[in-house]
Amino acid sequence: MASTAVSEQQTELQVSNGGLTVQQVSELTGLSEHTLRYYEKIKLLSPVQRDVSSKHRRYTSEDLAKIETLACLRAVGMPIEQMRYYFEMAKNGKDAAAELKAILETQRAVLQERIAQMQKNLDYVDYKITFWSEVEAGNEEKAMEISRDFQRKIRGKAGICKI
Repeated sequence: MASTAVSEQQTELQVSNGGLTVQQVSELTGLSEHTLRYYEKIKLLSPVQRDVSSKHRRYTSEDLAKIETLACLRAVGMPIEQMRYYFEMAKNGKDAAAELKAILETQRAVLQERIAQMQKNLDYVDYKITFWSEVEAGNEEKAMEISRDFQRKIRGKAGICKI
């Protein structure tokens, strides 16, 4: 916890001393330098101020806050145009709260479906581990029983190993 506070203080100090470089923002957010430049190019980010002498990008704390939100929205699979719309609506504050909440609820449902699918995939891997453990132990009969039980369980269920 103390190291997080120190890291936050260092980041604030860097921001107040001319801003963060693209490399520093990349490290802090997990977004690649290419992605940061791309987001600026497609105007998902406002033009980032530049250092007077070197012309390198210098990110402010406001830039960093928006980029952290973008990183989170990207991580949950929100499409770029939806992220753009989210930020456009967020400018309206309370007036847009219901619509922003609906956007996030929709994304939440997408995530829940992906989690459910991943659980199916994990169940399949667990089944195969159990099956091959029995084969390895020389328990062919038990392995075949596991295989039959699993086939009955999944028969007629779509999407057992859907990506």
